[in-house]
Amino acid sequence: MTQLRLEQAPTPSLPRRFLLGAPCWGMLAGALLIVDGEAALRMRWNPATLALVHVFTLGVLGNAMLGSVLQFLPAAAGVRVRGSAVLGPRLHGLFNLGVLLLVAGLHQHWRLALVAAALLLPLAFVLLAAMTVPGLLAAAGQRLLRAGFGVAIGFAVLTALLGGLLALGLAGRLALPLAAIADVHAGWGVLGWVVVLMASVARVVMPMFQGTGTVREPMQAAWLGSAVLMLLGAAIWRLVDGGGAWLVGTVAVLTLAFAVAGLWLQWRAPRLRRGPLLWSWRAGLMVLALAALALLADVRGGMLAGALGLGVALPLLVTGMMLEIVPFIGWIELHRRIGRGVQLPGVQRLLPVPEKTRALLAQLPLLLLPTAVLWPSAWLARVAGLALVLAWGSAWWTLRGVRRRAHLFLSTVEARP
Repeated sequence: MTQLRLEQAPTPSLPRRFLLGAPCWGMLAGALLIVDGEAALRMRWNPATLALVHVFTLGVLGNAMLGSVLQFLPAAAGVRVRGSAVLGPRLHGLFNLGVLLLVAGLHQHWRLALVAAALLLPLAFVLLAAMTVPGLLAAAGQRLLRAGFGVAIGFAVLTALLGGLLALGLAGRLALPLAAIADVHAGWGVLGWVVVLMASVARVVMPMFQGTGTVREPMQAAWLGSAVLMLLGAAIWRLVDGGGAWLVGTVAVLTLAFAVAGLWLQWRAPRLRRGPLLWSWRAGLMVLALAALALLADVRGGMLAGALGLGVALPLLVTGMMLEIVPFIGWIELHRRIGRGVQLPGVQRLLPVPEKTRALLAQLPLLLLPTAVLWPSAWLARVAGLALVLAWGSAWWTLRGVRRRAHLFLSTVEARP
């Protein structure tokens, strides 16, 4: 089993600012849905839909994944992240400013905002690669884990570069085949960046925190290699031939394989560690499998798959991870500030299981989002938007509680004679 390297963990404020930012973007997604109503759920190219999709993919998932990567690589994989103290805050600022400008530009068709986002977001992902890839190449051991992270970060950079081209095209600065490039951009982002990264993290998270086994290395290596080759081949085919079936099939089948493998590991585990993380991942993987099947069946032109995958399944997976990572970060911060000689509160005391459970149960109304896609109506879309605001508000308040408890403990220690 992977051993944690606490001394190599980054400054706690760095990953925490990303992780606490993710729920704020989730609340913004709900606010947009309340404002736009069913217009955001009817068709792919509606400006409201484009804005909402990128709030989920970049604001929610992007922040959660960047924070997780910056914490996970040094602490769990022994990979040095270069310049994290100096470059990390700049990465956070670049990325979130870029997302804000992109969402505003897509929603209001502000060309200047789209042009600025087209520069800032690729720059942010290139900066991420510059911080992490040298360490991935230099580290020893765990080759499959490091390969998965390298592939994911590589596709993240490529996705951002394609996204920059699309933003410039929508701003009228470039004449491009937008539909074909958008398909490749979406496929590379969802499978190449998000799902590959989740599959790589699962190789450590599931045995360590859920008590499962792992997928055999040759099988996961074959899945990873297939993802790379199929995504590249399908992208070329889509851009040259114009047919998108190969790309859609690649994303759906390999995502389904990941979801089924995760559920199989949970089902076969002899000593499952039952708790919020297990249930969030079980529910997330089940909904992700449904999203992959909906994508294969082309239900509502892929809109149902997007609502299930981006709005429910992947957020459940990352929320479960954040509820474990944030208290762990809080514990590391206490350890570094107080040092030895004082008994620290355990990670579970910084974020008790009942609060984690409540935060996850608050995510259940998110199923109103795919419901509103299947039966579009103004009132149902706005109710789904309100559910998003409340669910992500609950997640933010729960994660923020870690700092409240840590500060309370510090005040009691400092008050001692």
